[in-house]
Amino acid sequence: MSPVIDMHGHIGAWADFFVPEPDPAWLLDTNAAIGIDAVGVSHLLAVGRDAVAGNELALAEADRHPDRLGVWLVADPHQPGAAALLRDQLDRPGVWGLKLHPDTHLCAATDPRYEPLLELAAAAGVPVLSHGQTRSPYSDPGDLAELARRHPGVALLVGHAGLWPDGYDRAARLAAAAPNLYLEICGSRLTTRWLERMVALAGADRVLFGTDACFLDPRPGLGRVRLARLSDADRALVLGGNAVRLLGRRLPTALQETP
Repeated sequence: MSPVIDMHGHIGAWADFFVPEPDPAWLLDTNAAIGIDAVGVSHLLAVGRDAVAGNELALAEADRHPDRLGVWLVADPHQPGAAALLRDQLDRPGVWGLKLHPDTHLCAATDPRYEPLLELAAAAGVPVLSHGQTRSPYSDPGDLAELARRHPGVALLVGHAGLWPDGYDRAARLAAAAPNLYLEICGSRLTTRWLERMVALAGADRVLFGTDACFLDPRPGLGRVRLARLSDADRALVLGGNAVRLLGRRLPTALQETP
């Protein structure tokens, strides 16, 4: 049976939104009940005001739950020496890759301050998950497509697939045209019809399952993929097959592809 891997999760609290269950225990218990095998998280403290402390908190949780929790290390473009610190952390067990949040950091994805972080990802062979928001001056999918063009050795995931429904079609066409650009589909506005169209436009091998838990309950996110009119092969790619291919041995052994 193909694994189910949530590529976009969080733990911790957030000042601007009420997160009813910020503790990873609730998320992992819920995932176990509904059949999500592993989730990659960034700590909301890291996304917000303190990337260093937040990343350490996420790494500590991954140490406690090595078979079910992975970490996206938040890369803060304003932090002096960020690339050097992240280079050391990338070798720690449970790390899946780097997380960019240009909107929170108020730094456009195409800003030169991201270049050493993307070069680090390329050298380490890890994917990069970025917040992607249509029409944002910081993270529009068109800007993320430009990053993918500049760094062809980096698998770049457009978080939320552009976020707003009027941008899904364009984001899918951008992914179809760039071999290292992927759509990560978490968000409350996604419908099964839009998911089906994304797969048709970009290809099932370019679309990855995510839920945005604990901001959002993971159950509706998983249900949308389960109920979408996709072939069994395409559904398996979206739910976990693509994640296995991109993450490889950074995943728990039981979820890795076997020869």
